[in-house]
Amino acid sequence: MEPLTLTTERLELRPFAPRDADAVLRACQDADIQRWTTIPSPYRREHAEGFVNDICPRGWEGGTLLNFGTFTRQGGELVSSLGLYRTNASRTEDRRAEVGFWTAREHRGRGYTTEAVLAVARWAFTDLGIERLEWLAEVGNVGSRAVAQKAGFVMEGALRSRIVSRGVRRDAWVGALLPSDLGVPAQQPYLPHVRDQK
Repeated sequence: MEPLTLTTERLELRPFAPRDADAVLRACQDADIQRWTTIPSPYRREHAEGFVNDICPRGWEGGTLLNFGTFTRQGGELVSSLGLYRTNASRTEDRRAEVGFWTAREHRGRGYTTEAVLAVARWAFTDLGIERLEWLAEVGNVGSRAVAQKAGFVMEGALRSRIVSRGVRRDAWVGALLPSDLGVPAQQPYLPHVRDQK
């Protein structure tokens, strides 16, 4: 898949490039990012370089892991990393994807990552034909959950033993965003379950 850039009022979302390794390395020293994501810990220069030089380009090339660096339009500071994982990119009838993100400590609480998630969601729904965008985070990751909820994700519950982190299986919260949640038409009809009225 051809890499692309998205813009919002305050942000530029673009594929990571080799020049971003230093900023990624700095951001990923944060204990919360290391605690709640699957990045290596301790996080070293070779991890940042491998991410921007290898993992990100291969993900775009295969169309399965589309990583965006989120940067301020004024100043070009790295705000967050946002990845769209297409679980079954080769199966057009599935049309699901999962979104994951981290936010640099100094940019938290400003709504930047919510803005980025919404931009990627709209793009995924309109250009990629995604019809269910899922968010997963380890139970207890209240920061990630707050971003997802502000972006309109509907919390659907907890999945037991869903995430493996540092060799340990952990429970995960799950939420979903549908095209209709953002006023975007879906390509396939959706028939929601209606509970019996008694």
